[in-house]
Amino acid sequence: MNDPLTEAVCTVMADAAERAIRPRYQHLAASEIIEKAHDDLVTVADRESEVILSEGLARILPEAAIVGEEAAHADPAILSRLGEDLCWIIDPLDGTNNFAHGRPPFGILIALAQGGETIGGWIYDVMSGRFCHARRGEGAYLNGDRLTAQASGQMPPVAAISLMFSSPDRREALQTRIAPHYALVDIPRCAAEQYPRLALGVNDVSVFERTLAWDHAAGVLFLNEAGGKAARFDGSPYRVDDDRKGLIGASSPALWEELAVRMEGI
Repeated sequence: MNDPLTEAVCTVMADAAERAIRPRYQHLAASEIIEKAHDDLVTVADRESEVILSEGLARILPEAAIVGEEAAHADPAILSRLGEDLCWIIDPLDGTNNFAHGRPPFGILIALAQGGETIGGWIYDVMSGRFCHARRGEGAYLNGDRLTAQASGQMPPVAAISLMFSSPDRREALQTRIAPHYALVDIPRCAAEQYPRLALGVNDVSVFERTLAWDHAAGVLFLNEAGGKAARFDGSPYRVDDDRKGLIGASSPALWEELAVRMEGI
């Protein structure tokens, strides 16, 4: 891998997977699954993984702030740290709903931001061991090998569009004005799976409404460094300290532009 930072982050992620996540897969007691909000779950594995990751990342860069999904849910004031000079951003178990129901995909997402811009992203698939990472300006990698994003080659292009967090009017507009131009597929409810799909020729485009930093910081950097494109609907770059909604991801800039034009006015 020849990147000491990535090697250290990978070790911490694998440790959290081995100690907190894998042992509980398909072995969760009902009392170990909690509904934070409607259709938004957290498990004992999420919380234990976040503790392990936070402690491990603090040893790697003690000077960096840490924003974990579960810590931020407990204390939203933690979100103010996202714009600090250095900040680790942790999704300790992405795809919790899948995990809690005993099915893949699920993974771990780690990002490192500097002044609100992501400079490092790491995506770990807990069950397969697939490891994706990117450093700003240094390209994207899959299991240590340089990766260039590729489209599916299908016509119409393959689209995974999340409608869960859309208003009824917006959902109807997406279905009537966007869907007819694409082959729609189900979303995996796991950003740690969705972004690799965009880079690996499985999906061509995705539309995301909710764009929380722990879900998207690592994947956006990974896709952009692979030569795809992820950006806000207006084309502006994704920043971890920007709480606006809306993001388009695509396996190529051309596919991104095509969908962005169709999205105008929606």
